[in-house]
Amino acid sequence: MNAAPLGPLSSAPPLPPGYLVSADPAWLDLPLIHAYLARESYWAPSIPPETVRRSIANSVCLGAYHQSMPGGPPRQVGFARVISDRATFAYLCDVFVLPDHRGKGLSKALVAAALGHPELLGLRRWMLVTKDAQSLYARFGFVKPVEPDRYMERVDRDIYRRQNQA
Repeated sequence: MNAAPLGPLSSAPPLPPGYLVSADPAWLDLPLIHAYLARESYWAPSIPPETVRRSIANSVCLGAYHQSMPGGPPRQVGFARVISDRATFAYLCDVFVLPDHRGKGLSKALVAAALGHPELLGLRRWMLVTKDAQSLYARFGFVKPVEPDRYMERVDRDIYRRQNQA
């Protein structure tokens, strides 16, 4: 794990010592990400491991890491994923920080790193969906849709449960 963390995070406070954010896919802990999404998240319960793997392979992903001992390997403690055409649009999703590491500015750092990622600069539109973190995203300029009647969605809330039963 020799990749450098992302550069300065403009809209986030400095991280506490021992924490960093990286966009290096080699650092991502897929079993940890899958476990959180499948067992802890409200938005992807029972998501299959292969679906998580494919989603990560086809997205820009960021991890938050904690290095508890100097010289020791960093351990993943947070995650954010961006689905994008890398030209006009991005959808921020799957943002989480493990409970023991919350309150340290990691979610802010992950969002700032996503918005500042070199492949995602200059996009016309960013979107996200959240049940309870509106204040986090508002500090980065996210607002409720001005014309919500224009937005539509197609949702299958039981797809992962059915896939796991097959």
